[in-house]
Amino acid sequence: MDLTDTKEVATQIKNRELVQERRRQIVDAAVPLFIEHGYHKTTTRALAKATGLSIGSMYEYISTKDDVLYLVCIAIHGEVEQAVREAMDRPLAGKVALAEVIRKYFLVCDRMSDHILLMYQVTHFLPRKWQKKVLEAELRITDVFIQAMVELRRRGALAEVDDDTIDLIGHNISVLGHTWAFRRWYFAKQFTIEQYIERQTKFIMNFLVGATV
Repeated sequence: MDLTDTKEVATQIKNRELVQERRRQIVDAAVPLFIEHGYHKTTTRALAKATGLSIGSMYEYISTKDDVLYLVCIAIHGEVEQAVREAMDRPLAGKVALAEVIRKYFLVCDRMSDHILLMYQVTHFLPRKWQKKVLEAELRITDVFIQAMVELRRRGALAEVDDDTIDLIGHNISVLGHTWAFRRWYFAKQFTIEQYIERQTKFIMNFLVGATV
């Protein structure tokens, strides 16, 4: 995720590579602190210490603690979106391609479960204009699933499913990945992540095959 393209967050540094490196450093330090102590109880002093930067140096790359929270949310979405798009680019066809996209998405949701939980807990603390940006990033990921199904329909690999149903299923896939993050404390007692992926993918595919206009 290119954290230099988040123009809403001002920086005094002109070197884009350095901005990317330092912002990534700040994000990586912030996530465990926010998870352990909460957003409001994490001080900028503690954050600077965790990054290995002085407070003054840290504020060359951000302006407020809200900036850090926004960068965290965008970075989380960026990693998820990158993983999903990489799966889309694999030379697979038909339903296998969609299943691989779902699998890759669920795996990254498993790997970033704590991050996803954090994002849902803290997004409402952001200014409204940034909440909108975070929601737009969420929709971009959902749109990957939707476009994959539209392409499958075009190729005749799916039953003729209307656009509204495809849109609904795309959002369901997105939510099912997050459901593992939210309910991992329970599901992990019954399923491995691979078993969860297999059952949820089968559920989605069976619905797609059986759906009609």
